[in-house]
Amino acid sequence: MRATKTENEITVKAYAGTTGVLLAFNVTAAKRKGLLGFSLERLNPATKKWQWLTGMMPFPGQQHDPGQPIPTDVSPVQKFRWSDYRVHAETTYRYRVHGMYGTPKNPELLAGPEVEVTTSSSDEDSVHTVLFNRAAGASQAFSRDFPKAVALIEERRKHGGFAKLTVDELDKADPGCKAWLTRGVLQQILRVIEDAKGPEWALDIAIYEYEWHEIVDAVNAASKRGVNVRLLYHAKNGDDQTEVNEGNAAPLATKGQAKPRRTSAIFHDKFIVLSTVHATAEGLERKPVTVLCGSTNFTENGLFRQANVVHVVRTENNKTGNPTAEHYERVFEMLWNGDGTDATPPGKTRDWINKNNPMDPTEPFFSGFSPRSGEKDLNVFVDLIEAAKNDVLFATAFVLPKKIVDALIGKPNDPILRLGIQNKDDNKIAGFHRDRTAQFVATALLKYGIEGWMLPERKPGGLGDILIHTKVVVVDFTSDTPVVISGSHNLSVPASSKNDENFLIIRGNTDLADRYGVEVMRIYDHYRARWVAEQMAKGKFAGGGFLTPNNSWTARYFKKGSLHYRDRLRFVGA
Repeated sequence: MRATKTENEITVKAYAGTTGVLLAFNVTAAKRKGLLGFSLERLNPATKKWQWLTGMMPFPGQQHDPGQPIPTDVSPVQKFRWSDYRVHAETTYRYRVHGMYGTPKNPELLAGPEVEVTTSSSDEDSVHTVLFNRAAGASQAFSRDFPKAVALIEERRKHGGFAKLTVDELDKADPGCKAWLTRGVLQQILRVIEDAKGPEWALDIAIYEYEWHEIVDAVNAASKRGVNVRLLYHAKNGDDQTEVNEGNAAPLATKGQAKPRRTSAIFHDKFIVLSTVHATAEGLERKPVTVLCGSTNFTENGLFRQANVVHVVRTENNKTGNPTAEHYERVFEMLWNGDGTDATPPGKTRDWINKNNPMDPTEPFFSGFSPRSGEKDLNVFVDLIEAAKNDVLFATAFVLPKKIVDALIGKPNDPILRLGIQNKDDNKIAGFHRDRTAQFVATALLKYGIEGWMLPERKPGGLGDILIHTKVVVVDFTSDTPVVISGSHNLSVPASSKNDENFLIIRGNTDLADRYGVEVMRIYDHYRARWVAEQMAKGKFAGGGFLTPNNSWTARYFKKGSLHYRDRLRFVGA
């Protein structure tokens, strides 16, 4: 949801997603003179009282407690883009933006615009539900809200048992922290499973990692109440994950309701199709009504540690079919109906997808699958990214092929704003690209608190260094014609040509783009702030953590062609 208002030559544009509200500002040349920053108020949805939002940077010489937030009517925001990530979904928020003038000791506030937006995980008719967990990108808030859980982490670190500490134990010590970390992702998965009430329903599940006990229990319970369950899971000889999957799938396998998907690569799908069941002369006929997809594995890592997304597509009101769920169901049927023991072999899968799922990036909502031949999915991704007219936002997990990297980075001195977060800087793209309006950052974790619990050295299998598991590209986010690419597909050559993957290409849907784009910016802002702090500690940034006591801070935002100039104009819609 978006809203724009102008008052007293100050403009604000708000973008509301599921996980935050992004506010972009602009001022006229006249109101830039003497501007010390922006002071922000938010109407508390519960108390209906206005409250000053806070920042962390003071003016030089200003009295404050180090590390404590400072109200923005005292220490303003010296940026033309600011985000509020302390929000809840399905909630209406109202903001007031004031320009601060005068001096730091005697500030004068000029009343600016007031704007109202509503955060939402679902659209009005509840067809699309998009949810993101909090993961490592919210460590400061976790430490503030769940001190007992943090204390348990530190106790186990010092006295033993740290490596085996589970989120269930943290939740027992500090109730609510598990739900806080998953932020509806686990609950949405369970809801889709529980929507299958009995024999007149079916669940078809394709999953790489089938581990989390609440999901396994929910699927087993569905089977016991007569739901027609079919489970396909990743399997490979000599693979530890296969043993875990087989053990958890055993109760279903004894009923013929689970099969391994054996492949030399990875069965990387993560989706559930919910269908109604009708008896016909040929047997049971499934009518898909809902599909759940995204990047989330059914593991402790996937649900609580890594940044992930689930995207649910339900049947529209007054419609008899769900085309997206039907696409996923057809792929599942192809995979399931192999030789009666194992699923369809990878070679035949590729041939089937080449024939039955040709790339069509012109569709408003395209469901894509792999493996496929000729890297045609990657080529479409490149074409969509290179067609950007305004901006490119992205979050990626693994090493990317050169053509994807080149498309994301862009050409020297091109006019496209590019902001991105990569799990690790394997592609060597992190940093400020002075020949481009681009800023990319890589993840890093602290060694204490909730982030210490997420550190790679405590994870079996060496998988703990995957912090950003969301694979999202948003092209022209700030326009009325955005494009979103999201799914299990990690934009790599193996994901295209070897792995079983799925992805969505969403065109022209600003509400869905807002949900994905605001989440990418949430993760980006978290790690960029950390990167800036590291650079300041190395003496690479001037300012020493203080606000500028005059309007000179605005200069970089009005220097034509610069990253900050593009940032200001793109997000405010100028």
